[in-house]
Amino acid sequence: MGFTSPTPIQEKSIPLLLKGGKSDFIGLAQTGTGKTAAFGLPLIDLVDSDNKATQALIMAPTRELGQQTAKQLVDFSSNYKQLNVEVVYGGAAITNQIKALKRPTQIVVATPGRLLDLIRRKAIRLDDVKFVVLDEADEMLNMGFKEDIDEILSYTREDRSTWLFSATMPADIRRITKKYMTYPVEVAVNTESKTNTDITHQYIVTKNDDKVTALRRFLDIQPEMKGIMFCRTKRETQEITDNLGQLGYEVEALHGDLSQAQRDAAMRRFKARNMQLLIATDVAARGIDVNDLTHVLHHKIPDQLEAYTHRSGRTGRAGNKGISIAFINNREGRKISDIERKNNIKFEKIEVPKASELKKVRLENWVKITLAMPIDEEAEETLTALLPHFEALTKEDLLKRMISQELKQLKGSDKGDLNMSADSRGSRDNDRGDRRDRGDRGERREFDSNRNRYFINLGKNDGLSKVDLLEFVSEVSGAKKSHINDIAVQDKRSFFNLDESQVKGFEDKFEGLELESGHAIRVNQETGGSSSGGGRSRSGGGDRGRSGRSNFGGGSGGGRRPKGAGGGRRSGGSSSSGPRSSGGPRSRRR
Repeated sequence: MGFTSPTPIQEKSIPLLLKGGKSDFIGLAQTGTGKTAAFGLPLIDLVDSDNKATQALIMAPTRELGQQTAKQLVDFSSNYKQLNVEVVYGGAAITNQIKALKRPTQIVVATPGRLLDLIRRKAIRLDDVKFVVLDEADEMLNMGFKEDIDEILSYTREDRSTWLFSATMPADIRRITKKYMTYPVEVAVNTESKTNTDITHQYIVTKNDDKVTALRRFLDIQPEMKGIMFCRTKRETQEITDNLGQLGYEVEALHGDLSQAQRDAAMRRFKARNMQLLIATDVAARGIDVNDLTHVLHHKIPDQLEAYTHRSGRTGRAGNKGISIAFINNREGRKISDIERKNNIKFEKIEVPKASELKKVRLENWVKITLAMPIDEEAEETLTALLPHFEALTKEDLLKRMISQELKQLKGSDKGDLNMSADSRGSRDNDRGDRRDRGDRGERREFDSNRNRYFINLGKNDGLSKVDLLEFVSEVSGAKKSHINDIAVQDKRSFFNLDESQVKGFEDKFEGLELESGHAIRVNQETGGSSSGGGRSRSGGGDRGRSGRSNFGGGSGGGRRPKGAGGGRRSGGSSSSGPRSSGGPRSRRR
């Protein structure tokens, strides 16, 4: 498989674990140091492939980590032993997993919650389990799995061997070791010096409201970046992803509200380098095993300093160099100092690129891409048809228009200097300077001051895409497409921003409009500014429209037209019904 020498944790663990027997083991090492092979290779060697019973159980905190571990075990054993390795986790059909477990399965990788479900359904027996591995034990405790682990271990034999692997050893884990282990052998590998060498730690100081704009500048300045941005909440993760995606950035969200299929698709794209940035919560990112990340970005510094180590350890792996950048406001300088002191690292303060620098780099990249663009074989024919439209323009006139189009995309991030004073780090005076920066409560999405947020009770379930929604809203209201932006389409509802100049009478344009199924279309202005529906509409009552009917009725109509099922031809002869785009909803006036 291309491995030539073991990592320190592998070198110390494998000889001890190969002895088998009934000895317990504790392995402490940071993220990305090869812990899976450290326990996986001995486990494969010790398990009897002729025995059809489940002999080894590996518990992981997240489905991503479980999947990654199971895949590595299969790869490790493929040319060595005929073993069956099954992985079970929540978010997938339990019936399929029950069916898979009916086959002889020597090793099971599981998340605690789903494993308990399977035990209670009598779909799995742990009586013959000789080896139990607790992988990322500290994270499982942080996620509240202690009681689940207690119950699961009660179903295993008392003479099992328990192997615990963790990045840290908090008091709760010490208590577990005393309860479930007998004189465990402990191996600790200190990778701190390697982390300091391979990862450059940086931070910027800016307002919470400017963090997304600052992020855009880093993405534009470094188009070759492949990184992960960590956020605290699922909602924050999705909002930032929607914001950047609407602006054309190749980003993807990864959080617990996504289906397993969505999460798998995001990871496939990310590993194939088809996106620039993965925006994830700490929990969802556990198990991401990518060795070529250039950056780890922290939208907010985590409350637990150990979590910073886990996050930043996603880059600088396999001998590569990496950069970890923390986005902080003017009250969080003390957190930087705490991390420096506790982890024995040094942060470098950097500046958010200026708007002028951004324009220069973007235009230079645009020129390089344009010059390197291969000429399509259909270009000649297309040029012949379009040439008459451009005959009045000189080459300079045409280039000016193309440059203007490129500059137009930069307008949203052209907010001047986003940096805050360097001496604000830890300053009590400046702590009071930004009244809007009150942690999560004061943070809101990055809206221009002349924009208004609107809700419409149509979404993906109605066959709507962002392009369809733009066409639909523009045609019905008469507003120019350039006045409608920051579109977020969810299953049963969508949100968009509207220029202040278009607000007057805007909602009235949608009065009496309904889908062919009879589902009434509602459009309300949001006063809470949340793309996930957290705000209230002007009509009062939170989620209810002007007529008192629920705004969320888009998910039940039987007459929706599936996405792409023909043109958006108007059905009722109305002068302002559905859009002409192929993906939009057919609508009519009541």
